[in-house]
Amino acid sequence: MSTPPFSSSVYSARLERASALAAEAGLDAVIVGPGPDLQYLVGVEGDTIERLTALVIGPGIAPTVVVPRMELAKVRSTAVGTLGLAVSDWVDGENPYDLVAAAVGSVAVGSVAVGSVARVGVSDALPALHVIPIGERLGVRLELATPVLREGRMIKDAAEVAELRRAGDAIDAVHRRVPEWLRAGRTEREVAADIARAIVAEGHQTVEFVIVGSGPNGADPHHEVSDRVIEEGDIVVVDIGGAVPSGYNSDSTRTYAVGTPDPEAAERIAVLVRAQQAAVDAARPGVTASEVDDAARQVLADAGLGEAFLHRTGHGIGVSVHEEPYIAPGNDLVLREGMAFSIEPGIYFSGEWGARIEDIVVLTADGCERLNTSEHSLRSV
Repeated sequence: MSTPPFSSSVYSARLERASALAAEAGLDAVIVGPGPDLQYLVGVEGDTIERLTALVIGPGIAPTVVVPRMELAKVRSTAVGTLGLAVSDWVDGENPYDLVAAAVGSVAVGSVAVGSVARVGVSDALPALHVIPIGERLGVRLELATPVLREGRMIKDAAEVAELRRAGDAIDAVHRRVPEWLRAGRTEREVAADIARAIVAEGHQTVEFVIVGSGPNGADPHHEVSDRVIEEGDIVVVDIGGAVPSGYNSDSTRTYAVGTPDPEAAERIAVLVRAQQAAVDAARPGVTASEVDDAARQVLADAGLGEAFLHRTGHGIGVSVHEEPYIAPGNDLVLREGMAFSIEPGIYFSGEWGARIEDIVVLTADGCERLNTSEHSLRSV
């Protein structure tokens, strides 16, 4: 990435917030490996490899990036460079865990830690390949920093909401074009290929997933695509998403009928649309995640469709397609302004068909903003 997607002030505020949250949690340091947390904090994208890249932050610690020298130019093109963060680069044959220890300010002699560091958290995307030697080098028992890192990512700032809105508009444009490709005689895979091209054409940088579940395949919530030939009368679930250039994701599901749908199926899907709307209406600051889930679930249960709803109502979204908060039964997390998540109840009838309606919403001061506005009702194509 040649230009960070947000201003330096945005990334600086995120780093300061993460360090403050670490202090509140009693952590002396947090080590963040490649993954969504590193992308959120400093704009560094990519996955973990055998060569260690890590950001070290914490109360009283100058944010430091440990990075292989061969990745140095890439890392400096992100907020790491624009903020002028300390960088400790290394080459093969050197020990990067020594650099982590130096940044943390702790070393171990045998199993005894030398220095004031007692509690160190690591991001949940950092693999055992690196966690174990880091723990040995620091001489402390590492713990997950998830409670610290998720707190920052759950509340979206204005810049993030703008990117989620951009992603929502782009995926809505794709759904409006689905009737161009969805018809009897084509395979799910053929339709999915057209949709994937449109996801990029309509403004996404990457295609994260395309689900085209026709007929009985739609009864599998995580079906992707197959070579099944779509038939007249099929109910088809189309769940699609991608990342816009800033790395923020879209995720929207609509249910289509090829030709004239079975009247009973159409009636049940109309109930599903009402259930999704009930959850949207319930989503506001001060309610719990489980209360939003209950709103959708109750509508379906009242119509005798409760057992056909097989999953949670939603998940958070941002630099990850799935992140906290999770809108699920039993989740007593109190929702707050700035949280962004999906609302996607579904009904599934094994061997027959399935349906799901999904929007992304962002909580406002007194309710929520729906980021997806394409037609919600069953659409015949």
